[in-house]
Amino acid sequence: MDVRVLRVFTGPDGSGGNLLGVVHDGPAVPGAAARQRLAAGLGFSETVFVDDPARGQVDIFTPSGRLPFAGHPLVGVAWHLRQRGYAADVLRAPAGDVPSWTADGTTWIRARASWAAGRLLRQHALPADVDALPAPPPGDGWLYAWSWQHEPTGRVRARGFPRRGDGIAEDEATGAAAVSLTAALRRDLTIAQGSASRIRTRYEGEYVTLGGGVDSVEVITIGG
Repeated sequence: MDVRVLRVFTGPDGSGGNLLGVVHDGPAVPGAAARQRLAAGLGFSETVFVDDPARGQVDIFTPSGRLPFAGHPLVGVAWHLRQRGYAADVLRAPAGDVPSWTADGTTWIRARASWAAGRLLRQHALPADVDALPAPPPGDGWLYAWSWQHEPTGRVRARGFPRRGDGIAEDEATGAAAVSLTAALRRDLTIAQGSASRIRTRYEGEYVTLGGGVDSVEVITIGG
């Protein structure tokens, strides 16, 4: 079984991006318990299992649990499916159907803002204040720390901290948190997150459009 490793939400120069594991042959790992073990063993912030590539049916796991919705896995798997020749116009995640498309080298998805609820959004005065935070900051629960880089143009500096005790001290680029912040601010954003990643969003009321660059890193072969 192969696991393709992608970088999702790459920066303008192609650097950065959050690592994602994609198991194209999802049925080869049946059951939530086996998928959880594999995701924990891989150690990426998320691993996505493709259960039906033609229909876009996918399943998403962190090292410690299953997610109904997550932005960086869905952007990444949409890109992956198109690389394999599938339309990927709609991804069927546990939370619901997620439209997807590409434009100008960017892979986009559209999601309900309510799917990204449950993260603490904490604003800081300056980008330097965000940069100075330890990984992770003290406290419990998912924290998205952010500051304006240039408010008139919607440019944001952010860092994401899952703080769920599963070995992920900091998330390099977090689509769901970007959706939540966009919905809270009610405006389009360009987010510089982590070391060198970039996330683009568009506010559409009940929905948020989320996009970024994707690149392939390697293929890991398990078993065989």
